[in-house]
Amino acid sequence: MNDNLFDPDSLEEGIDVEAKKAQGKDGKGAVPVSLWESYSAFANTQGGSILLGVEERDDGFFAVGIENVNRVLEDFWATVNNSSKVSANILNDSQVSVLKLGSASVISIKVPRAQRKQRPVYINNNPLTGTYRRNHSGDYRCTDEEVKRLLAEQQYDARDSHQLERYVLDDLDMESLEAYRNRLASRTPDHPFLTLDTQGLLRGLGGWWVNRATGEEGLTLAGLLMFGTQTSIQEAVPNYFVDYREYDTADTKINWSDRLVPDGTWSGNLFDFYRSVTQRLYRDLKVPFKLEGDQRQDDTPIHKALREALVNALVHADYSERASVLVVKAPGYFGFRNPGHMRVPIADALRGGTSDCRNRSLQKMFSLIGLGEQAGSGIPRVLQHWNSQHYRPPELWEKDQPVVTLMRLRTVSLLPEEVLKTLAADFGDCFEQLDEHSRIALATAEVEGYVSNTRLQQICELHPRDITMLLQSLVQDGFLLVDGRGPATTYRLPNRTPIDRAVPEFDGELSSRSNGASSRLNRQSSRPSEVSSRPSDTSSRANEVKADEDPISEEVWAKLEAIAEPVRTVRRSDPSLSRDVIIRLCDNRFLMLNQLSELLGRESESLRKRLIGSMLQEKLLEWRFPQQPNHERQAYRATELGLQSLSNR
Repeated sequence: MNDNLFDPDSLEEGIDVEAKKAQGKDGKGAVPVSLWESYSAFANTQGGSILLGVEERDDGFFAVGIENVNRVLEDFWATVNNSSKVSANILNDSQVSVLKLGSASVISIKVPRAQRKQRPVYINNNPLTGTYRRNHSGDYRCTDEEVKRLLAEQQYDARDSHQLERYVLDDLDMESLEAYRNRLASRTPDHPFLTLDTQGLLRGLGGWWVNRATGEEGLTLAGLLMFGTQTSIQEAVPNYFVDYREYDTADTKINWSDRLVPDGTWSGNLFDFYRSVTQRLYRDLKVPFKLEGDQRQDDTPIHKALREALVNALVHADYSERASVLVVKAPGYFGFRNPGHMRVPIADALRGGTSDCRNRSLQKMFSLIGLGEQAGSGIPRVLQHWNSQHYRPPELWEKDQPVVTLMRLRTVSLLPEEVLKTLAADFGDCFEQLDEHSRIALATAEVEGYVSNTRLQQICELHPRDITMLLQSLVQDGFLLVDGRGPATTYRLPNRTPIDRAVPEFDGELSSRSNGASSRLNRQSSRPSEVSSRPSDTSSRANEVKADEDPISEEVWAKLEAIAEPVRTVRRSDPSLSRDVIIRLCDNRFLMLNQLSELLGRESESLRKRLIGSMLQEKLLEWRFPQQPNHERQAYRATELGLQSLSNR
């Protein structure tokens, strides 16, 4: 065994890793120019590790080492502290170290996520051309729109305090404001705001501004969003849209049974949206009969969790984004989506205590009537209320296309009895002998379609390193299969449908992920040693592929499998053979990454990094959506140049 061959996940799973040979012209080591693009990209997303002296090969990562480590370190620190080259040094000494991997010396640079006030982190003294972000296939330069979004987030602590010129009381729905006043009076009868007139009340809430120097005054963005009329709101905020959908089935591609959107029949503002949506969310909830005095109390932990989740989505939304606020009620779960990424890391938001609300006046307006607080405890309270009912802990994640934050609350227990029966049938006595955390990991993979280190951190009180060891043990024993690498690493049960990206959706785009248990393939009971990584028959896989954008018949799928057989049937294949097979598969058709992964028997992330990316750069393949590399339906087709490369062999 070669001691220099290593798995970067052994450093810390879930951390994105960028490997660079960094040999320099003399072969003794140098800081590569591309390092700074990765530095910017990691700082502007979720952080990651850059390894200098490491080469990524077809069979894994290989430590080639740095001969002159001190020279490279001196050059690195000189550049990262040069403001004309890098806008901000966000590193400390402990985050840059030298590792011994076999006989090689490797430099490890752990780049944290930059704080909001530091972003965008850019290079070459120009944010518009030097700002990068990280996606699962590498670094990409941010668009002007993305840079402007980061700059706006950096500049404004509160986005909703913006003063709107020429927006006055006539732009408000007075019934909404009066309903708010009544609710405030009901909660705090002696509140001093109640003695004020309309403008005074709004000013106290942060919904009205006055310029003392000029005498100008008017509504703030918060005042308009909370109490405005639909027409006035959409004139001031063209992308504003709030959406509630209710489904009678877990398949969100089926038409909704109830929907609420700004359609001209109601005010369209946030306060009325909140009032209408909470009534719909509470409908059909099982409420225990409880008396306090002579009054029935219908407020359960489920009611409280749903309220907190809804208010959290409304006060943290970036209403300048193109995506809408979306609330979904479906069998088995409730979903909440707001435009904009979180201002604090997800891990910090789950722990609580860190508050950086995007719309502080809206937050104040809701808190005065008992909804939400200003101590960074909103999401932890949702978790507390939900977990008290022994449901699966809420899922919280972000997306880049569109830029949104999502939360899903499943009304499924942590270890559902029917899921345990299924797993026991699949794995027999081997499953019964597992410890609780291992059973939770497998149950999560069954219910949600996948399991990951990040997701288990939200469920189990285990250190990330312990979770890594647990998952690797389950893989070694045949209970789980691995998909992806780094932060994209996910694990699935054998004989379950692999997914291209393990990001659950509830907005109608990928309905099969709304209910992992209902989307799995037919499968046979098996012991760990008998596990197969492919579906048991071609027809079931072909039927699944038909759910993609381009239907593929069983006959065509069988032909594609025949083309892919030389790669699929061997553990490692020559890279040139793999490239030729991919070109043949993509001849005159677009194939998505998950389809190629299934055909070739390779992990999606490995294919993307080791083959697809370079083939795109060499123009052997083309994107279906070249302007949106992260498009949910991204697919690849062979170019004329790619087909010519086959004929020249």
